[in-house]
Amino acid sequence: MIALDTGALTEIAVLGAHCDDIAIGMGGALLAAVAANPGLRVHALVLSGGGSPREAEERDALADFCAGGSVRLTVLDIPDGRAPGHWERIKDALAEFRRGLRTDLVFGPHRCDAHQDHRLLAELVPTEFRDHLVLGYEIPKWEAESWRPSVYLPLTAEHAEHKSRLLHKHYRSQTGRDWFDERTFLSVARLRGVQCRAPYAEAFSSDKAVLQLGNR
Repeated sequence: MIALDTGALTEIAVLGAHCDDIAIGMGGALLAAVAANPGLRVHALVLSGGGSPREAEERDALADFCAGGSVRLTVLDIPDGRAPGHWERIKDALAEFRRGLRTDLVFGPHRCDAHQDHRLLAELVPTEFRDHLVLGYEIPKWEAESWRPSVYLPLTAEHAEHKSRLLHKHYRSQTGRDWFDERTFLSVARLRGVQCRAPYAEAFSSDKAVLQLGNR
């Protein structure tokens, strides 16, 4: 399998529709990125949960996932499950979030996500981050999806297990859900690992990338 190398990272942008989306979809990537790039700056935007206990969960969680780096987090108060009805506000918030960032790597939900809030965010992200590599992460859910990932990030067992522990440590509001457990997170990571010949992995989609052959 041919590997893609981002080179050294100093700043990334991560986006989620709900508090815990980022950690579930790419918590392993955050752990790996900060480990490989000490001092990494992470700029995060979450659409819903602002002013609620879920915002506090998100702030504590991302601080732990990005330990060794720094996090700038903005949490909006868009009603859960109603993002399409707040299109203009979300579009404006994305434009404001984008302003001043100097990142070449952006993470958000993938376009085929069955949840309408995730899907809307996935559709809007490339309209603001037009000259960036945008990677769409997956979130396991009740609805079946036909999404096929195209980019894989191998994870060590240490990072996969640490991700699962941090999810359970910080998102106490979600632990009563029947799918929110270690078996779910590790089984998804193990399956993606099988698909890229690694112990564990996270998977992403990419709508567009520029290929360079040989040295610049």
